[in-house]
Parts: sequence; C-alpha cells; structure tokens
Amino acid sequence: MERFRGAEYRRLLTAARRSLERTGGDLSRSVGVSGPDEAERDAIIGITGRYRAPGAKRITVALRELNSAVHSSSGLSLTELLEKIGPPLANRPDTAAREADARRQALEPAYVSRLYTSSAWYRDWLNGIEGDGTLTRLVRRGDAALVAAAVRTLEFLESRPADRAPIMLPALAAEVVHDTKALNEGTPLAGLVVRALALRADTPRPRNAQELRDLWDRFDVVVDDLSSRVLVLNLAAEGSGLGEWLTGAARTGTPFYATLHQLLTLPVAVADPMVHVCENPAILRRAAGELGPACPPLVCTEGRPSTAFRRLARAVAEGGGRLRYHGDFDWPGISIAADVLARHGAGPWRMSTADYLAGLRADEEQVVLDGTAQPTPWDPGLSAAMQRHGRAVYEEAVGAALIDDLAGWSPAADSKDG
Repeated sequence: MERFRGAEYRRLLTAARRSLERTGGDLSRSVGVSGPDEAERDAIIGITGRYRAPGAKRITVALRELNSAVHSSSGLSLTELLEKIGPPLANRPDTAAREADARRQALEPAYVSRLYTSSAWYRDWLNGIEGDGTLTRLVRRGDAALVAAAVRTLEFLESRPADRAPIMLPALAAEVVHDTKALNEGTPLAGLVVRALALRADTPRPRNAQELRDLWDRFDVVVDDLSSRVLVLNLAAEGSGLGEWLTGAARTGTPFYATLHQLLTLPVAVADPMVHVCENPAILRRAAGELGPACPPLVCTEGRPSTAFRRLARAVAEGGGRLRYHGDFDWPGISIAADVLARHGAGPWRMSTADYLAGLRADEEQVVLDGTAQPTPWDPGLSAAMQRHGRAVYEEAVGAALIDDLAGWSPAADSKDG
C-alpha cells in the first residue's frame, strides 16, 4: 500500500476518488492525468503495462485496471485503498437520494396546509426555499423540522380574526413551537417565517431591525411594545394614566406619542365621533402649528400603520367613532389606505380620483410612480387615473387642503368622505 502513497500516484488517485464518489463506486469508467510528468507517466505504465510516449497531453486509465493493479500489489480493492489513505469515500448518489427523501418529508406538512391551495404568496415561499438551496441547507444541518414549524406559525397568523389583539413575539413562539426564543431575530425559524411574511405583505425582506419590527407589526406581532407607537393630536380619552395624558395634551394642542405598551397596560376609551388620520407626520405638525387646540382629533400612521395605531383605532371604533383617512397617492400609500379602510371601516378623506387629479402639477418635478399598481375599491377610477398619469402625489403637496378641511370640520359639515 505504501507504494501508492507516492507523489506520482497522487493525481491519478485523486481523479479515481472523484469518479467513484460521483458514481457511487462504478468501476466501468476511466480517469486521466493531464500533462503528466515523467514519474506519473512511469507509474501509469507500471499499472497498465502499456507504453506511453513522453510528452503525452493526457493519459487515461480504466478504473478496473487500476483496481486490479492495486489489488495485485496490496491485496486491497481500489475503494479500500482510497479509504485507508483517507478520507472515507462519499457516496454522492446515495447522499443525494437520502437528501431528496428528507426534503420530501420536510415539505409534506407544507403541501397539505390549507395555505397551499388558498395563497399564491405561500406557494411562492415554498418554491423559493426549494429552489435556492435553503431547504437543502436545513436538511444537511438537521433542521428540516423547522419547515413544519414555520408552516404552523403562518397558519396561526392567518387564522387570527381581523379584530385580533396583538401578540408578543415570545408568546407567539411559545404558542406554536413551545420555545419563547425560537422566533428571535437571526434564528433559522425566524428567517423562514419572515421570508414568508414579506411575500405575504408584498414587500422586500427586512434589511435592518426597524424594518423587521415593522414587518412583524403588520401582522399584529409585537417585537417591542415600546417601539410600536402612534402619533396623536387632540384626541381626548378616558382612563387613568394614558387617558389623562392624552386629554391634557389635547387641551394645549400638543402632539403626543402613545406606545403600544401604554395602550395595553393603560387602556383608554375614546368618545370622539370622527377621528381624522394622515400618513405623514408633517401634516400633523402643520395642524398643531396652525390650528393648535382647535384642530379636531388627528392621528398619524407615520407610514405603514403600527400595532399601536391599530389598537388606538379599535378604541375609537369601540367608542362609536369613525376614522377618516388620507395618505400618499403612490402605490405603497394606496396599499396602506386600502388596509386602513378595510380593516377599520374607515372612510376616505380626499382620496378620490378628483383629489388625485387636483394634486397633479404640470411641471416634471413630481415623482414617477414606481412599483405594482394597487386597486382602489373605494373609487375604482383612481387606480386607472394613477396608471394613466404615472405620477405620485404626496400628502405634503396637498397639505393646505387638508388643513382647511380640519379647520372647517364639524359633525354637521361631515356630509361626504371623498
């Protein structure tokens, strides 16, 4: 055996190892050495018994011949020799078959889930983790069971009612997989679930901690109940603590941030018949500066509504009040508007086709619409008009009209929601 440890056999045996591993031990093939030196040429001549001229570009050897030569010299088969030299030979076809079987088993609970037939985003998620190697990596790490855990998590979130209360992330993890830390940022299970939720929300995967919190927030899962907040102006409320603070801030026309933690631990009752909602904090700042305490109740989502906003909106509805919403005329803004109107029974506030057209400017400074067009069920012509003109109208550009509405608003004057 020591004979074959020499440098003159190294490349030949390496080629033999690659071939046997790739084929699962098939000896019917040949291997070769390109640009062999004199020592390698002599070694191969010794194995085959056939003369090979100096300067050959490549010399090939049938594996059966090599196996016979090894056995005659050492009493070992080629496979046994290679394993003694080390490392042990892999059986790639067998490994691939076992991995394929493990992948099938891992995906079984995913394919029988009700989400598979009902949700395109879910099927896209499965295709993605199958196609980019994620599933194979999980199988090789022994984490294939995480696919089933991710499916259970997604099913749990999808089955929650529309008026659901928020759930803390550790509580969600404990409910689904009995491990409060299983969905923490950076865990393999969190990676699978977050990837699916981003598809569900039709948004890019989070790139930082804030975007990650915002994504969970969209599904009423709270990563941090102190960072989930809502900006409020002149919304008086009943209730000790937070209710008193909101009422005090309303007396002076002072904007106030209410956190989800406050809304959960110091619940409030709201009796206002109408609460206006804007998307951009610049509108609320302007209302506070120009109208002060005279401004009717105004709440700002600061982009995508947080769980804190939804909790406060629920308090408004429970008190018999209604929301009236305005946001940006771009596709993300339209998506937010549709969500607020549908989820909270809100009415549109200057969100009609006519309002969009009035906000268009003749100059070229307006931002070109980007992204996927969104439906506008409260005014079907709006989406078509936005696609036709291809321009965004941001809330700040129509701020004067919004402030005029707030300045002149009264319950009696509230006869339309356009």
